[in-house]
Amino acid sequence: MSDRICVGAFAGSFGVAGEVRLKSFCAEPEAIADYGPLYTEDGARSFTIKLTRPVAGGLGARVSGIATKEQADALKGVSLFVDRARLPGLPDDEFYHSDLIGLEARDTGGLLLGRVTAVHNHGAGDLLEIEGAGRKQALLLPFTLAVVPTVDLAAGRIVVDLPEGLE
Repeated sequence: MSDRICVGAFAGSFGVAGEVRLKSFCAEPEAIADYGPLYTEDGARSFTIKLTRPVAGGLGARVSGIATKEQADALKGVSLFVDRARLPGLPDDEFYHSDLIGLEARDTGGLLLGRVTAVHNHGAGDLLEIEGAGRKQALLLPFTLAVVPTVDLAAGRIVVDLPEGLE
Protein backbone atom coordinates (compact mmCIF):
# COMPACT_ATOMS: atom_id res chain seq x y z
CA MET A 1 0.00 0.00 0.00
CA SER A 2 1.41 3.38 -0.99
CA ASP A 3 1.51 6.46 1.23
CA ARG A 4 -0.13 8.62 -1.44
CA ILE A 5 -3.27 8.04 -3.46
CA CYS A 6 -3.98 9.57 -6.88
CA VAL A 7 -7.19 11.59 -6.55
CA GLY A 8 -7.23 13.47 -9.84
CA ALA A 9 -5.34 15.10 -12.69
CA PHE A 10 -5.15 18.41 -14.48
CA ALA A 11 -6.90 18.10 -17.84
CA GLY A 12 -5.82 21.48 -19.29
CA SER A 13 -6.83 25.08 -19.09
CA PHE A 14 -10.33 26.49 -18.97
CA GLY A 15 -10.79 30.00 -20.28
CA VAL A 16 -8.02 32.60 -20.60
CA ALA A 17 -7.48 33.70 -16.98
CA GLY A 18 -5.53 30.72 -15.60
CA GLU A 19 -8.45 28.54 -14.56
CA VAL A 20 -7.82 24.81 -14.98
CA ARG A 21 -9.99 21.87 -15.96
CA LEU A 22 -9.63 19.26 -13.24
CA LYS A 23 -10.51 15.58 -13.56
CA SER A 24 -11.44 14.11 -10.16
CA PHE A 25 -11.11 10.39 -9.41
CA CYS A 26 -13.00 10.70 -6.12
CA ALA A 27 -16.35 8.95 -5.59
CA GLU A 28 -17.80 12.42 -4.99
CA PRO A 29 -15.85 14.54 -7.53
CA GLU A 30 -16.04 17.75 -5.47
CA ALA A 31 -14.34 16.01 -2.52
CA ILE A 32 -10.98 16.54 -4.23
CA ALA A 33 -10.97 20.06 -2.79
CA ASP A 34 -11.45 18.80 0.78
CA TYR A 35 -8.09 17.07 1.21
CA GLY A 36 -5.86 20.12 1.51
CA PRO A 37 -2.81 20.58 -0.69
CA LEU A 38 -2.46 18.11 -3.54
CA TYR A 39 0.96 16.90 -4.66
CA THR A 40 2.71 15.54 -7.71
CA GLU A 41 3.56 11.85 -7.42
CA ASP A 42 7.13 12.57 -6.31
CA GLY A 43 5.95 15.25 -3.85
CA ALA A 44 8.14 17.92 -5.48
CA ARG A 45 5.24 20.29 -6.17
CA SER A 46 2.10 21.04 -4.23
CA PHE A 47 -1.10 22.72 -5.36
CA THR A 48 -3.87 24.43 -3.42
CA ILE A 49 -7.08 24.34 -5.43
CA LYS A 50 -10.40 26.13 -5.17
CA LEU A 51 -13.25 24.69 -7.23
CA THR A 52 -15.13 27.25 -9.29
CA ARG A 53 -17.78 25.35 -11.28
CA PRO A 54 -18.61 22.14 -13.10
CA VAL A 55 -17.26 22.12 -16.67
CA ALA A 56 -17.42 19.65 -19.55
CA GLY A 57 -15.20 16.71 -18.66
CA GLY A 58 -14.60 17.67 -15.04
CA LEU A 59 -14.44 20.62 -12.69
CA GLY A 60 -13.21 24.18 -13.13
CA ALA A 61 -10.68 25.26 -10.52
CA ARG A 62 -8.27 27.98 -9.52
CA VAL A 63 -4.78 26.86 -8.53
CA SER A 64 -2.50 28.88 -6.29
CA GLY A 65 0.28 30.47 -8.34
CA ILE A 66 -1.43 29.90 -11.70
CA ALA A 67 -2.63 33.14 -13.31
CA THR A 68 -2.40 32.64 -17.10
CA LYS A 69 -3.77 30.25 -19.68
CA GLU A 70 -0.22 29.23 -20.57
CA GLN A 71 0.57 28.30 -16.95
CA ALA A 72 -2.66 26.31 -16.75
CA ASP A 73 -1.90 24.55 -20.06
CA ALA A 74 1.53 23.55 -18.71
CA LEU A 75 -0.17 21.54 -15.93
CA LYS A 76 -2.11 19.33 -18.36
CA GLY A 77 -1.54 15.65 -17.58
CA VAL A 78 -0.09 16.22 -14.09
CA SER A 79 -1.58 13.68 -11.67
CA LEU A 80 -2.61 14.86 -8.22
CA PHE A 81 -1.94 12.89 -5.07
CA VAL A 82 -2.93 13.21 -1.43
CA ASP A 83 -1.49 11.54 1.65
CA ARG A 84 -3.45 8.38 2.47
CA ALA A 85 -3.97 9.58 6.05
CA ARG A 86 -6.06 12.53 4.79
CA LEU A 87 -8.53 10.26 2.98
CA PRO A 88 -11.61 8.80 4.64
CA GLY A 89 -11.53 5.20 5.82
CA LEU A 90 -13.32 2.71 3.61
CA PRO A 91 -15.89 0.05 4.47
CA ASP A 92 -14.64 -3.54 4.45
CA ASP A 93 -15.87 -4.18 0.91
CA GLU A 94 -14.28 -1.11 -0.73
CA PHE A 95 -10.66 -0.58 -1.75
CA TYR A 96 -8.44 2.10 -3.20
CA HIS A 97 -7.22 1.09 -6.66
CA SER A 98 -3.61 1.51 -5.57
CA ASP A 99 -4.16 -1.16 -2.88
CA LEU A 100 -5.26 -3.71 -5.49
CA ILE A 101 -2.38 -3.17 -7.92
CA GLY A 102 0.36 -5.71 -7.27
CA LEU A 103 -1.84 -8.27 -5.50
CA GLU A 104 -1.37 -11.88 -6.49
CA ALA A 105 -4.43 -13.37 -8.22
CA ARG A 106 -5.31 -17.03 -7.65
CA ASP A 107 -8.32 -19.04 -8.78
CA THR A 108 -10.60 -20.78 -6.28
CA GLY A 109 -8.42 -23.92 -6.52
CA GLY A 110 -5.28 -21.98 -5.60
CA LEU A 111 -3.73 -21.87 -9.09
CA LEU A 112 -1.72 -18.71 -9.71
CA LEU A 113 -3.33 -16.56 -12.43
CA GLY A 114 -0.86 -13.65 -12.22
CA ARG A 115 -0.79 -10.25 -10.56
CA VAL A 116 -3.14 -7.28 -10.72
CA THR A 117 -1.30 -4.73 -12.87
CA ALA A 118 -4.03 -2.11 -13.30
CA VAL A 119 -7.59 -1.20 -12.44
CA HIS A 120 -9.64 0.34 -15.26
CA ASN A 121 -13.04 1.97 -15.23
CA HIS A 122 -14.65 2.88 -18.53
CA GLY A 123 -18.00 3.77 -17.01
CA ALA A 124 -19.59 0.37 -16.37
CA GLY A 125 -17.61 -0.64 -13.28
CA ASP A 126 -14.05 -1.52 -12.37
CA LEU A 127 -12.04 -4.04 -14.37
CA LEU A 128 -8.96 -5.76 -12.97
CA GLU A 129 -6.09 -6.32 -15.39
CA ILE A 130 -4.15 -9.46 -14.48
CA GLU A 131 -0.81 -10.30 -16.12
CA GLY A 132 1.84 -12.95 -15.64
CA ALA A 133 1.84 -16.66 -14.84
CA GLY A 134 2.71 -17.49 -18.46
CA ARG A 135 -0.13 -15.44 -19.96
CA LYS A 136 0.33 -14.20 -23.52
CA GLN A 137 -2.12 -11.37 -22.93
CA ALA A 138 -3.66 -9.70 -19.94
CA LEU A 139 -6.82 -11.08 -18.39
CA LEU A 140 -9.53 -8.45 -17.79
CA LEU A 141 -12.06 -9.33 -15.12
CA PRO A 142 -14.96 -7.36 -13.65
CA PHE A 143 -14.23 -6.40 -10.05
CA THR A 144 -17.46 -7.76 -8.61
CA LEU A 145 -18.17 -9.94 -5.58
CA ALA A 146 -19.21 -12.82 -7.87
CA VAL A 147 -15.89 -12.82 -9.78
CA VAL A 148 -13.57 -11.68 -6.96
CA PRO A 149 -15.12 -13.08 -3.77
CA THR A 150 -11.99 -12.55 -1.65
CA VAL A 151 -9.60 -9.62 -1.34
CA ASP A 152 -6.95 -10.24 1.33
CA LEU A 153 -4.73 -7.16 1.53
CA ALA A 154 -2.76 -8.56 4.48
CA ALA A 155 -1.84 -11.69 2.51
CA GLY A 156 -1.35 -9.69 -0.71
CA ARG A 157 -3.79 -11.66 -2.83
CA ILE A 158 -7.21 -11.92 -4.34
CA VAL A 159 -9.22 -15.05 -5.08
CA VAL A 160 -10.88 -15.13 -8.49
CA ASP A 161 -13.86 -17.30 -9.43
CA LEU A 162 -13.24 -17.33 -13.18
CA PRO A 163 -16.34 -17.05 -15.35
CA GLU A 164 -16.87 -19.96 -17.75
CA GLY A 165 -14.78 -19.71 -20.90
CA LEU A 166 -11.93 -17.74 -19.33
CA GLU A 167 -8.58 -19.26 -18.45
